[in-house]
Amino acid sequence: MSDKPSFFSELKRRNVYKVAVAYAVVSWLLVQIATQVFPFFDIPSWAVRLVVLLLVLGFPVALILSWAFEITPEGIKRESEIEPDKSITHHTGRKIVALTIVVGMAAAGLLAFQLLRSKSPSAGAVLPSTASNAAVDIPSKSIAVLPFDNLSDD
Repeated sequence: MSDKPSFFSELKRRNVYKVAVAYAVVSWLLVQIATQVFPFFDIPSWAVRLVVLLLVLGFPVALILSWAFEITPEGIKRESEIEPDKSITHHTGRKIVALTIVVGMAAAGLLAFQLLRSKSPSAGAVLPSTASNAAVDIPSKSIAVLPFDNLSDD
């Protein structure tokens, strides 16, 4: 047997998998926030696409950085500068998992809020069950706006 670890075990040891999952969850949350908040402030729709593009382009960068560097109590160091027996990637991995769980719960809360808000009827909406009674509920003095087609030659 070879003393050198396999590529996938090295990915796991360096927390690349955990960083990938955490990045995906945080990115999804940022996209959801951008799609909900940007229209409120009249930010153009291309800005949401820019956020998505930057997050997609940042994904491989995050994976490369998680492969090459390790977070230590002394700060961020190159992986090659740390002896394998003194590595604390196990503790760092737990922090990444905890961060992912917290952000995932926030994302799930945002998703639940979005789903519940879209299903609750607004004050002016006509429910399907009362659609047959809608003609009765229209006040006698109301205005109907109809589309106009110009059928003349000029």
